[in-house]
Formats: sequence, C-alpha cells, structure tokens
Amino acid sequence: MTENNVEMKLTRTLIGTVTSDKMEKTVTVLVERKVKHPLYGKYVVKSKKYHAHDESNQCGIGDKVEIAECRPVSKSKSWTVTKVLEKAVII
Repeated sequence: MTENNVEMKLTRTLIGTVTSDKMEKTVTVLVERKVKHPLYGKYVVKSKKYHAHDESNQCGIGDKVEIAECRPVSKSKSWTVTKVLEKAVII
C-alpha cells in the first residue's frame, strides 16, 4: 500500500519594522527579539537588519511587515515581503 503524501515546505517568517525604502524593490527590515541572558536571567533585546525584496514597492518607512525566507535574489537579499501587517501613521 503506497500513500502519496505531499510534504509542505516550511519557510521561516519574521516580523519587523521597515527602516529604509530608498532602494528600488528593496526594503531594510529591523527585526527585534528578546533573549534571556544565560547568567543573569535578564531579557535583552537583540536586533538584526535584513534586506527584503519588495516587488511592488508598497512598503514605507515605519510599516510593520512580515518577511519570508526565499532563494537568493541578490548578494544581500534572501528574504521577501509577504504582507504588510500595519501601515505607518504619518503625523
């Protein structure tokens, strides 16, 4: 008896804030995460910036976006914007 199981490929997703949209079809996303210090037990905020591919140039500075890992688009881009979760409020 054989079963045709379709394996879903899980992609890593991160949520962050757009810090730069000056490049064509590229945004810089700042992702922050909390890590517990191994000795003192205090939670420390670690951050990292990722370049993400934005095909339609829909993201602006301050937007909260979800990015997913993809094949390398260029030397520094291996992430793509999947959706804009929250638009920035312009005052």
